[in-house]
Amino acid sequence: MTSLADGPAQTHLPATRVGGVEGVLGEDEVRRFVRERLDSVDLDGRSVCILVPDATRTCPLPLLLGAVHGALAGRVERMTVLIALGTHQAMSEEAIARHLGYAPGALQDTYPGMTVLNHEWWRPETFADLGTIPATRLEELSEGRLSLDVPVLLNEAVVEHDVALVVGPVLPHEVVGISGGNKYFFPGVAGQQIIDVSHWIGALITSAEIIGTTDVTPVRALINEGAALVPAEKLAFCFVGAVGTHDLHSISFGDTISAWADSAEVCAATHVTYLDEPVRRVISLVPTMYDDIWTGAKGFYKLEPAVADGGEVILYAPHITQISASHPEIDTIGYHCRDYFVKQWDRFKDVHWSTLAHSTHLRGAGSYDPETGTERFRVNVTLATRIPEEVCRAANLGYLDPDSIDLDAEIAAGSFVVPDAGEVLFRLTPGHQGG
Repeated sequence: MTSLADGPAQTHLPATRVGGVEGVLGEDEVRRFVRERLDSVDLDGRSVCILVPDATRTCPLPLLLGAVHGALAGRVERMTVLIALGTHQAMSEEAIARHLGYAPGALQDTYPGMTVLNHEWWRPETFADLGTIPATRLEELSEGRLSLDVPVLLNEAVVEHDVALVVGPVLPHEVVGISGGNKYFFPGVAGQQIIDVSHWIGALITSAEIIGTTDVTPVRALINEGAALVPAEKLAFCFVGAVGTHDLHSISFGDTISAWADSAEVCAATHVTYLDEPVRRVISLVPTMYDDIWTGAKGFYKLEPAVADGGEVILYAPHITQISASHPEIDTIGYHCRDYFVKQWDRFKDVHWSTLAHSTHLRGAGSYDPETGTERFRVNVTLATRIPEEVCRAANLGYLDPDSIDLDAEIAAGSFVVPDAGEVLFRLTPGHQGG
């Protein structure tokens, strides 16, 4: 692990955008915008690290990466694509090829001169040490929720390039409010400590409160603080997709803060659905791009704010067979509300805080009485997957045989069925209350 001095001052580049809330962009329009924007910045002879999402985000990545490559090939000294896994499972060569749009084993035929890397978050030697966010500053950023020194570790590939170019979608997010921008550094290619701290701050605020807000939330403020230590020049193409398709409503380009903020406004108008009345029984149809509950839980996060007290969210995912391969400790801890951990902190403080945060995000709002050991939840969560019933029960979740679900009958009975759950946020219309 390498250690770095402070990097150069960062250039502020105001966002420019093509597209908006209405309509979708044509492929030629996308390519032209990418080319024009990259032509407008000084990249000749420099090295560029391109940060992209993994396969848990819907986007036309071959189109976008192809446009970026076309604009930079022969102009920059080298290009490296870094897949921002966070702590998701590594992608295989076949999965990466499908994701980026080239034949397996033939990267150079489609993207000559380009290198592609998984973010190997499980290998400490792949990180660079950017410094520390001191406890006093974290206390300010978290609005008094936490006070501790936070080491800022980042994938060394980013700091070994002159420019870090984020190319990724912007979506409602349970930890930061709205994803994208500097989130591709933290937690996208970051070390465990800042991931744990940022996720636990979000959990303390609660997913239901933070998700979908365009504000600079305390988590976003921490991410921006960490990103200020990145020595590379930071630019971004932030984009908003049309729900359920690979079409794009808009693309914003600028520095990673301005491009994110511009794109977040479009996201809030296209990826939040308001309901006039709370729903009691939800069946979230979890798409196959989520291959475990660690990622598929987004089918709950995006529905919780619109569910009535005492209601139920069923995650229907017959393709899922495990809670998490990368984070097996969640099987032992199970799923609980925030106060279950807060009121027993000495018992849980040594568990990765991002794991605790994931637990609270899927279990949602609730209460815990340490004197009686009683935990109560506002909403019930049931898994209709191939995870065995005993595993679901042991994790403090409900179980339903997925083969027993008749979607047509559920719709006829008044259940709220959500196709391709996980990217659109559902909320109650302001002024309407749950109950």
